[in-house]
Amino acid sequence: MFNSLKRAIGGLLADFLSKDLPGYQRLDTVAIVDVAMTLEKGDIVLVDGNTRISTAIKYLTQSTWSHACLYVGEKGTDSSQLNLLEANLKNGVHLTSLDHYANFNLRICRPVNLSDEETGQLVEFARQRIGHQYDLKNVADLIRYVIQKPAVPNRYRRSLLSLGSGEPTKAICSTLVAESFQSIDYPILPRLNSKGGFSGGAPLLYKPHFTHFTPRDFDLSPYFRIIKPTTESGFNHHDLAWEANGDGAGLLDLT
Repeated sequence: MFNSLKRAIGGLLADFLSKDLPGYQRLDTVAIVDVAMTLEKGDIVLVDGNTRISTAIKYLTQSTWSHACLYVGEKGTDSSQLNLLEANLKNGVHLTSLDHYANFNLRICRPVNLSDEETGQLVEFARQRIGHQYDLKNVADLIRYVIQKPAVPNRYRRSLLSLGSGEPTKAICSTLVAESFQSIDYPILPRLNSKGGFSGGAPLLYKPHFTHFTPRDFDLSPYFRIIKPTTESGFNHHDLAWEANGDGAGLLDLT
């Protein structure tokens, strides 16, 4: 009975945290069809979200990025196809389309030197978690996101995301993506062995727990390439046409 009550309250909190906030502005000028043509299997798509929980995550991590998805489709697939694997509070682990994020600022992070076998293992690991739901009875964990900008010193903000039982922490989608990459021993932000151990002349690294990662870590990681669809498609600034007076009158959305 008590658990049912907590789960009901948790569901209400999840609905509240998943509501969109007004005033969001998309600054990216790349059409979603061009993003779709650029993506490759195993890419990470970071999203500048506009929900209440997105605002809290961006504040606590001091980052633009509040959400992370794993692209599990083939290159050149239509943006309407369900090729983005993600996790969120309300729906758990599921597939969605790139079109779902057509009106958001996005960033593509691409792992390097993965074999086809490793990419397949990465995607399969993530796919096996489709349908997993998060236990919303952990109300105390969800409450941390209700306050959009908690009065927490900078050095403690990130650690606030790791407090609690861990289940709602996994609703930060980057946890799913981080766990998938760690399953094939691909580094995100590894740490040096504090004892200075070496293996064959290389320093020994260890993996932080996957629940400790946030969306911005894939952006900061030195092991992922930042992919820009415009520059990947042969961009030449000499082909641009500029308005003579430069006053911005009659601005058009390039998307």
